[in-house]
Parts: sequence; C-alpha cells; structure tokens
Amino acid sequence: MAYTYTELNTPLRTIMTPGPVEVDPRVLRAMSTPIVGQFDPAFTSIMNEVMDMLRQIFQTNNQWAFPVDGTSRSGIEALLCSIIEPGDKVLVPIFGRFGHLLTEICERYGADVHTMECSWGEVFDEEEIIKEVKRISPKIIAIVHGETSTGRMQPLQKLGASCREEDVLLVVDAVATIAGTDIRVDEWMIDGIVGGTQKCLSVPSGMSPLTYNDRIEKVIQARKKVERGISTKKDISEERTRDHPPVRSNYFDISMLQDYWSSRRLNHHTEATSMLYALREGLRIVLEEGLEARFTRHKEHEHALVTGIEAMGLSLYGDPACKLPTVTCVKVPEGIKADSVRHMLLEEFGIEIASSFGPLSGKIWRIGTMGYSCRKENVLFTLGALEAVLIRHDVDVHKGEALQHALNAYQSKQKNMITQ
Repeated sequence: MAYTYTELNTPLRTIMTPGPVEVDPRVLRAMSTPIVGQFDPAFTSIMNEVMDMLRQIFQTNNQWAFPVDGTSRSGIEALLCSIIEPGDKVLVPIFGRFGHLLTEICERYGADVHTMECSWGEVFDEEEIIKEVKRISPKIIAIVHGETSTGRMQPLQKLGASCREEDVLLVVDAVATIAGTDIRVDEWMIDGIVGGTQKCLSVPSGMSPLTYNDRIEKVIQARKKVERGISTKKDISEERTRDHPPVRSNYFDISMLQDYWSSRRLNHHTEATSMLYALREGLRIVLEEGLEARFTRHKEHEHALVTGIEAMGLSLYGDPACKLPTVTCVKVPEGIKADSVRHMLLEEFGIEIASSFGPLSGKIWRIGTMGYSCRKENVLFTLGALEAVLIRHDVDVHKGEALQHALNAYQSKQKNMITQ
C-alpha cells in the first residue's frame, strides 16, 4: 500500500537556542517572492543592495561584502581555503568547540597550524595572542569572536593593529555575533570576517555573509584561476603569469565568487534566489532598527534572562567578564539529567534550548537570545517554563522568583527611559 504524504505542517516552537533561531515573519514573507533569473537586472540590483547593506552591518568600507551559499562554515571554509597555501603558518587560539573547527579546516588545506588553548569558559588576554604572533610569525590568525559552545566573547580591539604591524592576516569567525553585538571591522583592523544568517540576523540557515579587505584580495588574486569552460583567453593568459597555486576548492574559490558578485557576473554557480531575498530583508530589518538600538536590545533581554535564572537559584557557567551577550550558559543542577529537562521543555511547552559539546556535554544548558527570538515574551515564557520543569524534576528552586525578578529588570529599564 502506497504511503500518503500529508501537507507540511511543522509545530510552532519558541526557539531559544544559540541557533538556529526563530525567523522574522517579514523574512518568511520575502522568501515567497517570485523567482527571477540570476542575471536579470532586477536580481543583480538586489545583489548590489545586499552588498551595500552588508558593508553597513559589518561597519566597513571594504569593496567586497557578499554571502557564500551554504551554512555558516561554508563562508569560513571559503575565506580560509582561498588564502591558505600548503605549508602556510596559521595560528588558531582555541577557547571552545569552534576554535577546533577552524583548526580542522586549516589542516585540511595543508596549513602548518599552531594552536594555543585556554580553559573553556574563559577567553584570551589579547596580549597573550600578540606575544604568540611575534613568537611564531604566522601568515594568518584565525579566531572565533563569539564562542557559542561556552557562551564567551573574545576581545579583538587590540589584535588587528598588532597583526598589521607584523604583516599577519586576521580572519574572524563572527557567526554568532554579527547583528547582535558590536563588530567594527575597519576600526578593529580585521582583514576578513565571516557571519551567519541563522543566528542574530534571524534568517534561515543557508548563507554565510563575509567581507574582506584589499590585503586579503591581494592574496586571493595571486591564486586566481577561472575554471575551464567559462575562462577567457585573457583569464588563461593571466593565469600563466602567476606563481602561486590555485585555490584547491572550486566551489569555495573566493576569486571566482568575487567575479560573480562583481560587474563581470561570472557564471560560477546559480545563486540561491529565495535565500538572497531572505537575507536582503533580514539586513533591511537590522538597519531599520539601527545597529546601536539592536545591540542594546540584545543586552537588555540578556540582563532580564540572567536576572531571572539567578533569582531561581541556578548558577551561570563561565567567566562573567567575557560573557557573550547573545548566549547564556546555565549549570545543570547536581543529579539532574540535562536532556530530560530539555525534552520536557520541548514536549510540554514547545520551547527549545540547547545542550553543549565535548567536556560540557550534559553539564550546561545554553539559552540563546538572538535576533527575532530575543523578545520579552520569549524570555518570560522560557523562565516560567524552566522553573516548572525543574520543579517536576525535584530541583529546589526559588519558586516564583525568576519571573518577578525578570519583570523588575524590564520595569526598571522602562522607568529609566521615562526619566531620561
């Protein structure tokens, strides 16, 4: 007997993970916009708008700012594989899971990877990294800005200037922080930076916005090779003059992606049309709100969440001095199965929070307050539901305190706004 497939009808969830998060309804509506051809002037105009808005969100004057089609790590891999030649020294400071990911990507492209590590839940003093740079003289530093596995944020304000002095390229993974916390690409002298769509931008996973400066472009252009079948006589002639090996990946070759996003419109791939519609609307929403207002909103809801969690009698994980504003890590009470609590939150309340990885698996919960999910009703709902579930698990919480303290935090903010 043939199986009958029903119409798609996913359950409504309150998604309070560090990604993916709830997609803004305006973005979902934009995704239903009719498809046009990838070289239709109507579409190339959208591409140009996206580049312009990305420059504003990355706070840069870089010429190149565009998305790579794929999840967040596609952008990370594209940028790294386009500048790493076999044997190049790369320094990766690791303070969580995604530092290990950077290491893995660099190793696979033949880099001579040097790592430095600190305890999970902490970050590096920038001077430590600068000292290591001077010791090993790498070509590249690849570093995470917001580490969602531990809920920590690495300071970067000093590192870029030192990298310029030492002629080192600074590449930053800002997947968890772009459009949620302040990132000043030009002021901090970041050479290349990669974001994600599924976190603070509140766009579905499937694109990875990046930007890079002329220092990165110089390296990329020295390796440029246009694939056979679309290369011109001029392309072939110029390739013969280069003494650097071509980028090993075809799909992730930034030099060809750059030509696709330039006025040349090189036919490298077929753009993910509906995803670009989604990204355009997501970026428009961010700029409409304003960067400073958006960063402030994320901090305000983080404060209310943290206030409620601590009032409940739970403990936070990690060094508070370097807490990532968009992710709050909560220690699992002694004797409690972390996944049992998560399962009940999902089944009884439709709320999803996250576990963690590696040494923190089963030891912390991670609650995201990102983008469209970062709303007062979501924070209060999550606190109330978490308290109810913990009571069902026989955890001795301070009943009723979480919501009251969170409400006080919100009301205190409102009073301050009135008096100003």
